[in-house]
Amino acid sequence: MSAQSDPNGSAFSAAELEFLAEDEMIEIVPNLRIKPLSLICGDFGPFQPQIPTQVPIWLAVALKKRGKCAIRPPDWMSVEKLTQVLEAERDSASSFEALPFHYVEISRLLFDHAHDDIPEVYMVRSLIEDIKDVRFHKIGTGLEKLSSRTYAMKLNLSAMEVNVIRPFVTGSLEKFYELTAPEIIQESETQEYRRPQTADRGPRRELRR
Repeated sequence: MSAQSDPNGSAFSAAELEFLAEDEMIEIVPNLRIKPLSLICGDFGPFQPQIPTQVPIWLAVALKKRGKCAIRPPDWMSVEKLTQVLEAERDSASSFEALPFHYVEISRLLFDHAHDDIPEVYMVRSLIEDIKDVRFHKIGTGLEKLSSRTYAMKLNLSAMEVNVIRPFVTGSLEKFYELTAPEIIQESETQEYRRPQTADRGPRRELRR
């Protein structure tokens, strides 16, 4: 994996993140009858024409390529929903809107393989790019403020966003620890020196029997 070949790079490549995202479930509408599929990851089907069903994205893409189904984009990929998310992202300088963990990879897969199934696909693509830009700007601003007083908190970051900032954050924290470790050790030794010592009363006498 990329993390092994490049210790200073991101933990996963874009292709690896996309591979992980392919296991997410999505709704399809078959256009013909297909017998049940028994796979390692589970059983899917039987598929009936015009009856929606849930399958992993990788299976949806495979059926789509063979002309056996249409893919229904998730609700969050509508122009209305994405516009709301973009406005909320711009209004808040410190919080992130909740989006699927693999929203970047899922949207890319659908743009590549099912663009004809996405209403207003060009507007959807543009909105997602704008959302990514706004979120990365906020992430960059937050990293500039990273300090010894920074605490871990729950953020609605996506897999791609976490993957990009992980090397920087871990490297910064390691460097911070290297610079502050002598101070921490000195403070610990000072506290130990100030700790009240137990008086030495000499050897104890044995009790008489």
